[in-house]
Amino acid sequence: MLDGEIIVTDLQGKPDFEAMMERFQSKKSEHSIQYCVFDVIYHNGQKVTHLPLHERKELLDKIVEDTDLICKVRWMYGNSPAYFNLVIQQGLEGIVQKKANSQYQINKRSHDWLKVINYQYTNAVITGLRKDEFGLLLGIEENNRIRPAGIMEFITPAARKQLYNQYQDLIVDENSKFIYLDPKIKCRVKFRNYTKNGLLRIPSFVEYIS
Repeated sequence: MLDGEIIVTDLQGKPDFEAMMERFQSKKSEHSIQYCVFDVIYHNGQKVTHLPLHERKELLDKIVEDTDLICKVRWMYGNSPAYFNLVIQQGLEGIVQKKANSQYQINKRSHDWLKVINYQYTNAVITGLRKDEFGLLLGIEENNRIRPAGIMEFITPAARKQLYNQYQDLIVDENSKFIYLDPKIKCRVKFRNYTKNGLLRIPSFVEYIS
């Protein structure tokens, strides 16, 4: 039993999240998938999660051969700052730092494994609120107009309270799904990347700006 992630790559060989989602949502998609393996949980019927990570990596090298369909995730000892800088230069999503002697903990988040994301940052305006579940409509000011930038679901409780104390005076319209606001509230947000439609992928609140 292996642990890994299925990806679809773009023309530059980089993981393309949107293409991967399209591959699994449409029977007509012709995207090729690849299974990138980074760990092993069972081998020959025996659970191996108690073994230190470096031993499980050695085991992976013996049991998995790279092909067009399956490949082992590349890794190295140390040098994480330099490696992360390379990730930034290539516009990739980030890295995961793992202690070499860490065990595999099923259904648990461990401080032995730390995801370091290559976030991008931008300024946005809040153009509305979603009614059924919390979400803020975002817009980005470009060429004297505001273009849609997606929905932000991640915001601190204090920042949400501050928004609720002032948005009532900014309501300009609403429908069954959204309350639309005069785009007066500006904020700094972080996000994974831009989608092909120019939206922010997984935007999160950083701070309000004047």
